[in-house]
Amino acid sequence: MASHIILPKEEEEPEQEQEAGQGVAVADHGSPQEPRGYRHMETAPKPLPFSATCVRISRDSYPNLRALRNASAVSLPDDDDAFAKLDEGDYGYVLDDVQHLTDYLPELPTFPNPLQDHPAYSTVKQYFVNADDTVPEKVVVQKDSLRGVHFRRAGPRQRVYFEPEDVKACIVTCGGLCPGLNTVIRELVCGLSHMYNVNDIFAIQNGYKGFYSSNYLPMTPKSVNDIHKRGGTVLGSSRGGHDTNKIVDNIQDRGINQVYIIGGDGTQKGAYEIFKEIRRRGLKVAVAGIPKTIDNDIAVIDKSFGFDTAVEEAQRAIDAAHVEASSAENGIGLVKLMGRYSGFIAMYATLASRDVDCCLIPESPFYLEGKGGLFEYIERRLKENNHMVIVVAEGAGQDLIAKSIPVADQLDASGNKLLLDVGLWLTHKIKDYCKSKKMEMTIKYIDPTYMIRAIPSNASDNVYCTLLAHSAIHGAMAGYSFTVGMVNGRHAYIPFHRVTSTRNKVKITDRMWARLLSSTNQPSFLSEEDINEAREADRLANRPPVPAGTGEHTKKHSTSLLANGEK
Repeated sequence: MASHIILPKEEEEPEQEQEAGQGVAVADHGSPQEPRGYRHMETAPKPLPFSATCVRISRDSYPNLRALRNASAVSLPDDDDAFAKLDEGDYGYVLDDVQHLTDYLPELPTFPNPLQDHPAYSTVKQYFVNADDTVPEKVVVQKDSLRGVHFRRAGPRQRVYFEPEDVKACIVTCGGLCPGLNTVIRELVCGLSHMYNVNDIFAIQNGYKGFYSSNYLPMTPKSVNDIHKRGGTVLGSSRGGHDTNKIVDNIQDRGINQVYIIGGDGTQKGAYEIFKEIRRRGLKVAVAGIPKTIDNDIAVIDKSFGFDTAVEEAQRAIDAAHVEASSAENGIGLVKLMGRYSGFIAMYATLASRDVDCCLIPESPFYLEGKGGLFEYIERRLKENNHMVIVVAEGAGQDLIAKSIPVADQLDASGNKLLLDVGLWLTHKIKDYCKSKKMEMTIKYIDPTYMIRAIPSNASDNVYCTLLAHSAIHGAMAGYSFTVGMVNGRHAYIPFHRVTSTRNKVKITDRMWARLLSSTNQPSFLSEEDINEAREADRLANRPPVPAGTGEHTKKHSTSLLANGEK
């Protein structure tokens, strides 16, 4: 029997509380298709008594529940396990579901979706997403594989939980700049207005602090008509400034009932805290997160918006470095690209360019001196080709810099460690080495970081931003709170904790990194110990644990899948 479950607390409850039940069955929020013109308001049926609706979940009847919590320790912190909604099905199927208004406001009325009378959708074969549609987290399987973890498919629902004239929506952007921010803002405003006839849409200025330190500015499709042609964000952005109580106080006081939050993993953590406080107060407010990071390090999703644009623009810097290097004797072009913890931009830009001789990323340690080191490779490459191009991600080599330039760790307003300039440091180190070897050499250092992130998004990112914005609108109107993203080519609603608990990183044991090494002909710079450690970490991350004394094989594996869902 499939059931939505909310994980119980670890501590044993008193006997009478256990009799009341620790698991809560949550009704599916979809509804069957209804004929066009069905316009009257429908009130959700009165819930049955708890004993009739509850699917009994306890540590005795479901012995693998403790294993699930242990296996998902990274994804489900102790104070968040009450927000996990897991729906089990046959053959190891697990739906990692998102929060819904009816989880804590069970008697909310529903309304027909205005899209059913929208002229633009009159030729659409199927107006609405099927209530049972889900998106698998992994699509490469074997014939005897379990079905695995799924997410709720994004898209418009037959019934919505907000009437258009009652909606008061706000939009905020937080963190660093990224191509596509203005496109997402534009499509949120236009989508709410044109698809759902929402008139009250407000801008929150300058990040989270704008909720309580600035006036809310009204937005209309006319006011945002051309903003997608500009880089940056018309709303302004900032790091930090997150005060959950102040933010929710203002949301409550101003009557906001849909909050759209655009930002990276730190911003999505803030969105999660806002949702939890909203739920604690019992407010009818939907929170929709749209993940934004130019580094492409958001977990679960295929990619973040702006990434394609960043890789495309990085080509211009690499091309310039190649021209400079090839125009000088023993010329070296050094390009630093973004990538604090993940080297995706550097890796993809290198693969796309084919002019790069060496790519250095945070996930793959390197060393300078000795056999197989970077200096030896530079010397050999210059003798063979008379020039070379090096691409380095900003987070690479930070341990080496710290050894040569001891400094105290400092954090920015978002809590990220301030990085030392690896490009400048590497430039000086290469110069010193060549001088010690009495080698004539010219090196040009190019840092296009702020040029890349400040440009408008390209065509493919513009389309992607539009789909993300529309998916977020459909989900919020249907009463969900979530982070939206593309998973295996399909847009899905993902629980906040799944995209904030880990980071997406380049796997140096994966074929994509092997393709890069083959393209550049650079050494891996890895010792046998480094390779074995990376393989072991990858093996552990992809092998479901087998707790002692657990139940049937299918349930044992399906519940542990959440710990290993990172792509």
